[in-house]
Amino acid sequence: MNRESTKEQACKLDSCLFFSTTKLARAFGKIADEAFLKTGLSPSHALLLYLVNLNGGIQQKEIGETLHLTPSTVTRLIEKLKRKNLVSKKSEGKNVYLGPTPEGLALQDVIMKSWNQLHNGYKDILTEEETVRFIEISGKLLEKLDGK
Repeated sequence: MNRESTKEQACKLDSCLFFSTTKLARAFGKIADEAFLKTGLSPSHALLLYLVNLNGGIQQKEIGETLHLTPSTVTRLIEKLKRKNLVSKKSEGKNVYLGPTPEGLALQDVIMKSWNQLHNGYKDILTEEETVRFIEISGKLLEKLDGK
């Protein structure tokens, strides 16, 4: 493959929404992993625990909808949090409810500090207006893509 052909392909990748968002997600993932390291949890586990603690309990289905995760992924995250005694789980018919535990509640401040560290890791890159616009555009994409 010659240099001109390679250069053309790179340009196509840089203008590809899928490639750009995947690359961005990996970069954000690294920042998030570092920010949540002090919780002893992955960012996904910490955010799930945050929601349980914040609400004083929540339906498992609602967690999936809020975090935009599949039911199987939510189940896997919950099982790890249960093994660490960070959430309780109660079934009522087809509904599964998650509740906070004293151990899980004790992590809430650390989770909030991690959340703030994550935000600080990228807040100086975009202006407040650009951040709002980016979130709006991302929301529009998600809404349209989920509708398909």
